[in-house]
Amino acid sequence: MKIRTLTPAIALGMALVGRAQETPVTLQLEQMATGLTSIVDIADCGDERLFAVQRGGRIRIVQPDGSILPTDFLNITTQVNSTGGEQGLLGLCFDPGYADNGRFYVYYINGAGNGTSRVSRFTVSADPNVADPASEEILYTVTQPYTNHNGGDIDFGPDGMLYIGFGDGGSGGDPQNYAQTMTSSLGKMIRIDVSGASGWTVPADNPFATATDTLPEIFASGLRNPWRWGFDSQTGDLWIGDVGQNAVEELDFWPAADYSGANFGWRCYEATSAYNTSGCQPASAYVPPMAFHPQSQQGWCSIIGGRTYRGAGYWRLSGRHIYTDYCGGQFYSLKPDEFGGWVRTQVLNSGITGWSAITENAEGELFAANVSNGRIYRIKEQCTAPAPVISLDGNMLTSNDAISYQWYLGATLVNGATNQSFAPTVNGSYRVLATTQTGCLLFSNTIDVTTTGISAVDANGITIKPVPANASIQIEGAAAGTVADLLDAQGRVALSAAFGTSGPLLLNTEKLNAGLYTVRLSAADGRLILNRQVPIAH
Repeated sequence: MKIRTLTPAIALGMALVGRAQETPVTLQLEQMATGLTSIVDIADCGDERLFAVQRGGRIRIVQPDGSILPTDFLNITTQVNSTGGEQGLLGLCFDPGYADNGRFYVYYINGAGNGTSRVSRFTVSADPNVADPASEEILYTVTQPYTNHNGGDIDFGPDGMLYIGFGDGGSGGDPQNYAQTMTSSLGKMIRIDVSGASGWTVPADNPFATATDTLPEIFASGLRNPWRWGFDSQTGDLWIGDVGQNAVEELDFWPAADYSGANFGWRCYEATSAYNTSGCQPASAYVPPMAFHPQSQQGWCSIIGGRTYRGAGYWRLSGRHIYTDYCGGQFYSLKPDEFGGWVRTQVLNSGITGWSAITENAEGELFAANVSNGRIYRIKEQCTAPAPVISLDGNMLTSNDAISYQWYLGATLVNGATNQSFAPTVNGSYRVLATTQTGCLLFSNTIDVTTTGISAVDANGITIKPVPANASIQIEGAAAGTVADLLDAQGRVALSAAFGTSGPLLLNTEKLNAGLYTVRLSAADGRLILNRQVPIAH
C-alpha cells in the first residue's frame, strides 16, 4: 500500500504563527433557526434551502430567513432506531444530479437493539418540498455489534462517487479490531458508484477494487468513529473528524484523487500515541492526523469535523478549515502557510456544548448545528471590512481612506510613516497597516518599489546612497565630527566612522551580510541627527 508523507500533526498548545499587528480572525455565531429536535446534520440540494436532519427520523426544510416549513421533507421515524444516543437518522446528502433526477441518500440505524446501519436512496415527489417516503431503495447495510460508534456522515466526492463513513462498531477500544480488519466495513470509509438506475457498483479505481481478501468498496481504513467529515468544495481534499477514545481528538486529511488506500491507524494508534499495537505495523505505516487535541486541555470529547470556507462573504476565512468539538465548544481554523505547513488558530470560544455538525450551503457559506438546543447558526467573521488598498504614483505610495496608517517595509515598521501617503526612500516591498472605518486593523496589498539607485535625502540635506547598498554606503552633507554608526537588525553597531573636514564619508559594507540596516548619525555633542534604514544587497 502506498504511504503518503503528510505535514506533521499540529498539537494543541503549540505556538501559533500569525501577524499579531492585525485584528485577528475571529468568528461569531448568528442564530438562524430554532425549534428543531435533536438536529445532527444539515445538507443543501443546490438551491437556497437547508435540510435539517433530526435524529428521530425527520428531515425539515429551513428557508433562508430561518423559518421552518411545517411539513416534513421526509419522515421515516417508523424505520429509524434512535433509542441509543449515537443511533438514529444520522446523515443526508443529495445526488449531484438532484435537479434532474430528484434522488437523495440517507444513513440511519434500523432494527431493534444494536440495529443495522442502513444507507438508502429516496426521490422527491412532485412537490419539491416533500419527498416520496415509498421510494426507498436500500443500498447498503452493516450489522452493528454495539449501539455506539456508528459514524453517520454520507456525501458525494468531487469524483461523483458516494462516500460513507462507518465507525468501528462500538464498545470501547475496538475489541474485535474491526478498524484494521479489511473484510469488514466497520472502521472504514467506503466509496461506491450509485450513478446507475438502481443499486451500486465498485468504482474501478477503488484502492482494493481487484483485491480478493478485502472488501472492494473500502476507500480508507483505521477509523474509530468518523462522525463528521467533508470535502473541500474547491480542491476536493477530504477532511475527517475522527472521535478519539479517552485521550485525543484527531482531524485527518487526505488529498483529492488519491486512491491508494489510506490507513489512519486506529486501533493501533490514537492520533500519534500507541493504543493497542498488537499485530500492528510501525507508526510510519499509518497516516498521521493533520491536527489533534488532547481531551485534557480544553475539555474536548468528540471532534466535529467541519468544512473549508469557500464562500464570498468573508474574505479572510477563505481557505480556512473550520471545526469544533461537541463538549469543548471552541472553534478552530487550519490554514495553509507559505512553507507547505498549516497554521492552527482558535477563532471562537462559543461557551456552548452540543455541537453536532458544521456544513455549507450552495454558496459556500458555513453553518453550525447544535443537537442540544435545536438551533442552526450562521458562522460569520467579526471583521468584515475589505483590506486596505495602496497604489504607487511616481515616487508616492497612497492608501485608500482609513482612520489611521502605519507603513511597513517588508515586515519592518517604517518609523514616522503614519500618513495616508508615503514617499519611500528605499527599494523594497511596501504595505500599510490601516485602521478601517469599522475599527479593524488590517494590512493592505504589497507594492514593490524597485527604482534603481534611490538616494535617501534627509530634511537636513544629508544624502545616503546608493540605496540599496552593495559594497559601500556614501554619506554626504554632515558636519565635521559627526559620527556615523551602521546598526544591524538587532541594533548592534556593525560599522562606525566620523566625518572629517571635507568630502563624503564612505562605509565599506562588502563584508557585511545582506539585510536591513540603520544609518545613525550623531553630532559631536551626542545629539541624534538622523536615523535612516538602508538595505544591503550583495
